[in-house]
Amino acid sequence: MADNTGTLPNFDAVLDTTGLYCPEPIMLMHNKVRDMTPGQVLKVIATDPATTRDVPKFCQFLGHELLEQDTADESNYLYFIRLA
Repeated sequence: MADNTGTLPNFDAVLDTTGLYCPEPIMLMHNKVRDMTPGQVLKVIATDPATTRDVPKFCQFLGHELLEQDTADESNYLYFIRLA
C-alpha cells in the first residue's frame, strides 16, 4: 500500500491527471484499472472540474466503489476508487 496520512483511504496505485481535461482523465482511468486487480484502491488526482461529474459516473457504470471524493484545495480533486 502507498503511504498516505489523515483519514483518507489507503490506496494501491495513484493516477495523476493534473492539467488534463475531459475526456483524458477518464481515458487514463480506464487504462489504469486494466492493470489492477479487483479489490485494489486507485487514488486519482485531477484538476478538471468535470471529474466531479465524470468519476462518479465512471464508477457507477463499471461497478467500482467510489470510496471518497475530496477537494484537496480549490483546484485539486481527489478520488479513491475500489475496483470491482
